[in-house]
Amino acid sequence: MSAAAFDIQMPDALVRHLRSSAGLTQAQLAERIGTTQSAVSRWEKGHDEPRLSTITVIAAACGRRMTMQVEPDGVDRAQIQQHLAMTPKQRLAAVSNLNRFLANVQQVN
Repeated sequence: MSAAAFDIQMPDALVRHLRSSAGLTQAQLAERIGTTQSAVSRWEKGHDEPRLSTITVIAAACGRRMTMQVEPDGVDRAQIQQHLAMTPKQRLAAVSNLNRFLANVQQVN
C-alpha cells in the first residue's frame, strides 16, 4: 500500500481522504472516534481544524498509521535579506537583468 502525502495546511483534504479510503461515512467515523458527525463535516469543509493528535486518532480509526516528515522549505533566506536591503530602484534593476538573461536563454534554445 502506498503512502499518501498531504500538506499540513490542508487537514480537510487529509480527513476526507482517510475517511473515504476506509469506506466510512462521516457518521461512522464520528462514532469510531467519539465525536459528532457535524464535527467531522466541519473538519472536511475546512470550517474547523482538528488537532494533530486528533488526526492521528482519525487515521487509526480508518486503519492507517500516521507518520510525519519534516523537510527543508527550500527558501533562500539570505537572498530574501539581500533583496530587502535593496532600494526599490535596485530591485527593479535586478529583475530587469534577470528578465534579459532569461530572454537570451530562450533565444539560444
